[in-house]
Amino acid sequence: MTTTARAGRRAWIGLAVLALPTLLVSLDMFVMVMALPQLSTELGASSTEQLWIMDVYGFMVAGFLVSMGTLGDRIGGRRLLLAGAAAFGAASVLAAFSTGPATLIASRALLGIAGAALTPSTLAMIMNMFHDPRQRAGAVGLWAGCFTVGAVIGPLVGGVMLAHFWWGSVFLLGVPAMVLLLIVGPMLLPEHRDASAGRMDLPSVALSLGAILPFIYGLKESARNGWRPLPLAALAAGLVIGVLFARRQRRLADPLLDLSLFRKPAFSVVLVGLLANAMSSGGTINLLAQRFQLIDGLSPLRAGLAMAPGMVAAMVSFQVAPLLGRRIPPVPLIPAGLAMTVTGLLVLAQASGTTGLMIGFAVSCMGTGPLVGIGTNVLVGAVPPARAGSAAALAQTGNELGYALGVAVLGSLGTAVYRHTIELPPGTASYSARDSLAGAGETGAAAMDAARHAFASELQAVSTVAAAVMLAAAVLIATTLRHLPSLGRPERAPVPTPHEVKVPAA
Repeated sequence: MTTTARAGRRAWIGLAVLALPTLLVSLDMFVMVMALPQLSTELGASSTEQLWIMDVYGFMVAGFLVSMGTLGDRIGGRRLLLAGAAAFGAASVLAAFSTGPATLIASRALLGIAGAALTPSTLAMIMNMFHDPRQRAGAVGLWAGCFTVGAVIGPLVGGVMLAHFWWGSVFLLGVPAMVLLLIVGPMLLPEHRDASAGRMDLPSVALSLGAILPFIYGLKESARNGWRPLPLAALAAGLVIGVLFARRQRRLADPLLDLSLFRKPAFSVVLVGLLANAMSSGGTINLLAQRFQLIDGLSPLRAGLAMAPGMVAAMVSFQVAPLLGRRIPPVPLIPAGLAMTVTGLLVLAQASGTTGLMIGFAVSCMGTGPLVGIGTNVLVGAVPPARAGSAAALAQTGNELGYALGVAVLGSLGTAVYRHTIELPPGTASYSARDSLAGAGETGAAAMDAARHAFASELQAVSTVAAAVMLAAAVLIATTLRHLPSLGRPERAPVPTPHEVKVPAA
């Protein structure tokens, strides 16, 4: 019986170093929530420019993840990580001292490309640094928790920085961490790459961007302005180019994306689960934030604090899940966690007060730990080590697509429910009140009361559909991944059917 070498102190220090860029990629997405009003005023940004300042970072991260994941497998994860760190630091300084909206948009685009280089590299290196399944699961849980920490502290840190410094200071938060990574990374982080990999296929890179960027743009614009011709055309273009991309990958000897990875049930099913989880989160978190501020009357900071217990619950779940995974196989552990998420979403659908909403949100977040922590470990562990970067990039791309789908599809469903449900008092003909809860704030107390009731129906509908999506994911995982063992144990071979049993010849 062979044993897998356990990682020592050096690997755990290296994990702490890798946690920095992971945290900052997440934090940079959320810190803009607080900084946008002030910087827009000082830079004179138009409404369209404000949208691009907010969105271009996410567009670039999503668009370049697949290419960067494959590039890391081919040139080395550490090399790509350090290059991404240098680019992220430089782009952060450029963003902090931008003199106009165009410069800031360009800086945010560069930050997104650098962030796309950092994210898959960190997870791929973790998979190569920790070979013991139990240690690896714990390390992946810590890595996944960093994204949640960034989401929690992003708006809070942004608020504190803006209270004492100018708007550009929020972009300088990552510079010291990137400098530290560049100094200690070469000493602590091992290099891993696929020695047999061929050259990058540049047409595939172009097709990848041509598929993902219009698709994400179409989803976000549809969520913001409804299903209009331009967003629908962007969605269609993304799908068509995606088909062309897939056809090209099948013909290449060294594809940018190895489509054979999707033939592995452990890979494809967990990827669907992660996408479903991101979709339900994207559909409910924005509505919950509106509920706390526009109905319960909380300030943005207090609304963030009201959601903090849910984020803390998620972080605890990420750390506990690997410990449970040593004794309990992924099935039933992951479906049990998703059942908790479904329960929390149903509580959100029925809760009428702030406390009930906080409890429902915390319960739903608590259930995500096994899927994100153990599921990510299963997904990346299902592919050869040389493909770890590609697998990590696909996992993060699925998260980006899932979140955008949640905002667009579930958001559109919620808007339809709101508009169908609202019953304004006689004589009230306000389009803004009929359009959204935010628009009802200037139409009088009676119209606002009607909007509150309609919004409650909207939140109920979206939470219920999100619960159905997560229940479907739980059933899919429970029925397809039953053969996976608990962490640290060899995988059970499937039991052969009678016609597969071969009788040795006499």
